[in-house]
Amino acid sequence: MEKKVKFGIIGTGAIATMHAKALEACSNAELVSVFDKVTERAEKFAEQYEVRAVDDFDAFLADPEIDAVTIATPTGIHGLVAIPAAKAGKHILCEKPLDVTLEKADAIIDACEENNVVLGAVFQSRYGSAVEAIKEAVDDGRMGKMLFASTHIHWYRSQEYYDSAGWRGTWELDGGGALMNQSIHNIDLLIYLNGDPAEVFAYTDTLTHTGIEVEDTAVAIVKFKNGSFGTIEASTSCAPGFPRRLELAGSKGSITLEDDCIINWTFADYIAEDKVTQEKYADGDNMKGGSADPMAITFEGHRRQIKDLSEAILSGKPAKLSGREGRRAVQLICGIYESARTGKAVKFN
Repeated sequence: MEKKVKFGIIGTGAIATMHAKALEACSNAELVSVFDKVTERAEKFAEQYEVRAVDDFDAFLADPEIDAVTIATPTGIHGLVAIPAAKAGKHILCEKPLDVTLEKADAIIDACEENNVVLGAVFQSRYGSAVEAIKEAVDDGRMGKMLFASTHIHWYRSQEYYDSAGWRGTWELDGGGALMNQSIHNIDLLIYLNGDPAEVFAYTDTLTHTGIEVEDTAVAIVKFKNGSFGTIEASTSCAPGFPRRLELAGSKGSITLEDDCIINWTFADYIAEDKVTQEKYADGDNMKGGSADPMAITFEGHRRQIKDLSEAILSGKPAKLSGREGRRAVQLICGIYESARTGKAVKFN
């Protein structure tokens, strides 16, 4: 029988359900315990998945059966639970983003490195088969010189969505709006596929929602370190909500991804396998986005990432997506916010 990493989940909000379902479907991991400071929430969630419920955080971390934890709390308290978990020797899979500022994200990374535990940042989109095919094409040089790398996240969230939880739409606990919460996955893919940014200039605003501190609409112009340019359009105001879109254009090729479907795969140096690739990924990979409903996503991406993280824990080899990898998207988004605040371009080292 394959050895399994035993997980506990911290927080029992909406995204915790994805974590639990992914763990149920994972061959090398299993869920054994959940923590929530509200006893009734912990017990209800634990009953559904037939695991232990704990409402005392210190007792949860002291459980010797728990090898690793997933963090499913509001973003602004990721560090408050991740750092004690690292000190308790628990490996960590932290929901996106790692935290609301680079300083807080770095504190989590440092704690995990100091305590020799594996840290993974949830960016399940990287584990899509279509993304892997695109990454291979880019790395093989089939795009030629990269010219553009852009993403458009024209999503919709109702006023009721923001009103349903006090932490939503706040700088302290949500860390931002359409960029930090909804668009961070595609921003991570831009960096993963095209490299780090050199400079960004941006505008943000709150155009349709009330009672929130953060942006519901943003646009940024990015110059990447490889010399290419790109735009980021992010919104939670575009009814009824549309598939997230990522476009790459180079001197020798062009690729377009919508959700997890490749809708354009065109190269100057056409090969027979290109038709096969286009057809194979035209209908996606069961990893749809949440254009109008945050719970419309599937748990398949989380399952693949948990499987990869568990393999790293069991083997001692690096995980595909470390905490330092997860930091890169946070850095770009924080740069976008700084540019929007100051009206000036922000440069990255």
